[in-house]
Amino acid sequence: MTTDDARMRLDRLWQRGREFLGCEAAILGGAMSWVSERNLVAAISNAGGFGVIACGSMSPDLLDAEIKGTQALTDRPFGVNLITMHPDLDALIDVCAANKVGHVVLAGGLPSARSIKRAKDGGARVICFAPALVLAKKLVRSGADALVIEGMEAGGHIGPVSTSVLAQEILPVVKDVPVFVAGGIGRGEAIVSYLEMGAAGVQIGTRFVCATECVAHEKFKQAFIKASARDAVPTVQLDPRFPVIPVRALVNKGTERFMDTQRQVIERFRAGELDQKAAQLEIEHFWAGALKRAVMDGDVENGSLMAGQSVGMVTREQPTAEIIAELVEQATEALRAKVA
Repeated sequence: MTTDDARMRLDRLWQRGREFLGCEAAILGGAMSWVSERNLVAAISNAGGFGVIACGSMSPDLLDAEIKGTQALTDRPFGVNLITMHPDLDALIDVCAANKVGHVVLAGGLPSARSIKRAKDGGARVICFAPALVLAKKLVRSGADALVIEGMEAGGHIGPVSTSVLAQEILPVVKDVPVFVAGGIGRGEAIVSYLEMGAAGVQIGTRFVCATECVAHEKFKQAFIKASARDAVPTVQLDPRFPVIPVRALVNKGTERFMDTQRQVIERFRAGELDQKAAQLEIEHFWAGALKRAVMDGDVENGSLMAGQSVGMVTREQPTAEIIAELVEQATEALRAKVA
């Protein structure tokens, strides 16, 4: 098989994902708070992938400005990731509709059928995260146009199941909608393996943190470049009454501070100073401020260095287009070598 033949084979493998997203390479940019803003999102889309704005805790006005800023930098399709627990979710969905955003990703919890319908009525295709087969089926019944299955190797908030197991559970069963695989993907060979299992494409976050166009602080990027896979570990829950969603990040003083924060909040709960819901929120809110300190201010000692286990494959700062071209070249070569 020639290289051209292998590239044609790759294009056929992820054709469904390319058509759904409207891009050349079915690679979604993982939505990373403070990182996935207009510059990186536009760069991913301009390079042939599919950039996704991380709305996070943005207000509707801030999201409106971010979408317009991204549209000024690219005329290619991109999406917006919305957190389902955001108190202004309906207004954020309406902002996406007003700006004719073609794809809305609903994350950070199980979205309601009403939210999915609202986004679709606004003209968007809706992508949802499915952490288990039973939920994948439920989301499809609720109207999701596509799914992302993300394993525990990913950075940030994670579930308990590995990417490879989720892929084996869900890809052979869910055929009605495109399914994108995420978590621990850092090379083209891995992309091919999931495409051959039936994935429509992949989602990648950690590899793009050290893109030239990424606005993350230089110290944040250097922490990624120096790290190995084993440095990215999940946080630990101290009390089962306060179920903390594990967060995968590089170990630093901030990790220790999170443990201390948990202890202090639990002590205040026991003393009657906080009710359970307020205590839970305080524990979760720790991450929002800690991540901003690391990404924007470069406080890599006390901030949160959220990273997936693929961080060991991040070895230097590169233009976004070069990262995507490298992934496609690796995938093409893997397909060519198989036949050879």
